Amino acid sequence: MNIQKIALIVLTTISFQSVFSQKDGYWDKTRATTEEITVSARDRIIIKTQDFPEGTTEVVYRITLLDKNQQMAGSLVSVLKAIPDPTGISQGSAGAVFILSKISGDDKCKYAVFSSADLAVKYKENGKTDDACLVQDTPVSKDAKRLSREKSACMKSNSGNLWFGFESKNWIMNQKIILEVVPWVDNKLSRGWTLENRKQIIDQCKTSNMAQKMTNSDDFCVCILDKIQSKYKFKEFQNLLAIERSKAFKDFGNSCFGETSFSKGVYDDLRKQASLLVKQGEQGGAIMKLTTIINDGKATALDYNAIGNSYILTKQYGKAIKFLKEGEKLDDSELLIKLNLAHAYLLNDNYASAKAIYKEYQSQNVTDSLSWIQKVKQDFETFKKVGIQNDDFERVLKLIEK
Repeated sequence: MNIQKIALIVLTTISFQSVFSQKDGYWDKTRATTEEITVSARDRIIIKTQDFPEGTTEVVYRITLLDKNQQMAGSLVSVLKAIPDPTGISQGSAGAVFILSKISGDDKCKYAVFSSADLAVKYKENGKTDDACLVQDTPVSKDAKRLSREKSACMKSNSGNLWFGFESKNWIMNQKIILEVVPWVDNKLSRGWTLENRKQIIDQCKTSNMAQKMTNSDDFCVCILDKIQSKYKFKEFQNLLAIERSKAFKDFGNSCFGETSFSKGVYDDLRKQASLLVKQGEQGGAIMKLTTIINDGKATALDYNAIGNSYILTKQYGKAIKFLKEGEKLDDSELLIKLNLAHAYLLNDNYASAKAIYKEYQSQNVTDSLSWIQKVKQDFETFKKVGIQNDDFERVLKLIEK
C-alpha cells in the first residue's frame, strides 16, 4: 500500500469520525438495530431493538415496506452520518434532513411501539394497542420518527430497549418490512451521570464542612460535581472504597474552594453573618464565624478588630488583647484596632497601657468622618448599655479632652 493510499484512508477515517461523533453526543451505529422481517398475511409480529447504550436520550427509527425484489438504497445509519445531532431531524420541513426511505413497496402495515416486553406480548396476543407508547393506526408503506426522553413516553421509561409490533394489512401475501433504529448517546450521560446520580453527589456535598460555611453552596457543589464527572464514570466512582471517595471529595473540594470566587465569597458571607449577629447582640455567634475565618488563614486586620470587639463586649479582655495584637501585626496603622486595644487594657485593669494609647491618637480620626474622641465616647456608651462599667471611663474622657 503506497503513501497516498494510506493518507487517503486516514483522512477518510478522520472525516467519518468528525461527522459521526459530535461534541455533545453521537449516533451509536454499533448498537443500531437493522432487521428485515417477513410478516405473514394477517399476522402480528414483535421485534425487540438492540440494547440501547447507557446515556441514550433519543432514538431515530425508520420503517420501510418493500416489494419482493426491492432493496434498500441506503441505510438509516448512513443517512445520519450527515446529521450533527437529533435536532437536525424532521420529515421534510424547510432546511431539515429528509430521513424517510427513498423507496418503498405497495404494501402497507400498522405498527405500535412498546416500552416493555410484557406489553408487547399482550399486543401480539390480542392486537390491542391501549398500552402502546406510540401507535400508527393508519397503514403506511414507510415511516420515520424521532423519539426523545423529553417528549416521548417510549423513552421516559428508560427500559434500555423498545419493542416494535407490526400487523400485516395484506390478507393474502407475506410482507417484507425493514426496521432500523439508531440511538443517540449523550456524552455526559453515557458516563452514567443521570439526573438522580448527579443530585446524589450534590446532596452529599451540601453536608460537607466547607459547604456549610457558605450561605449558598450551590456553585461550590456544582464545581465538585463537574470535577468528579470529568475524572470518573458514575460506576467507577461508586466502586471506590469509602475512604477513596472521601479523599476525592476532599481533594476536589479544596480545589474548588481554592478558586478565588468561591474562597472570597465564603469569607465575605461569614463576615456578613458575623456583622448581623453583632447587631442582634449575639456576640458568641459572631466570634464563632470570625474564628473560622482566622483559623483558615483568611483574616484581615479588620477581622481581628471585629473579634476583639466581640471579646470586649463579652468581658473576655485577655482574649481581646491577644487577637487585637495579631491584628496590629497585619496593619499597624488601623486606629480601630488601637482604640479597641486601649479599651481592652483599660477594662483588664491596665490603665497605664490604655492611657498611652488613648493619649497618642487623641487628635486623629478613626474614620474619614469620625474622630478618635467621638469614637471613645460612643464605645463607652455601648459598654454601659451591655453592663460594662469602669470608674476610669470619666478619667479617660478628661484625659483626651484636654
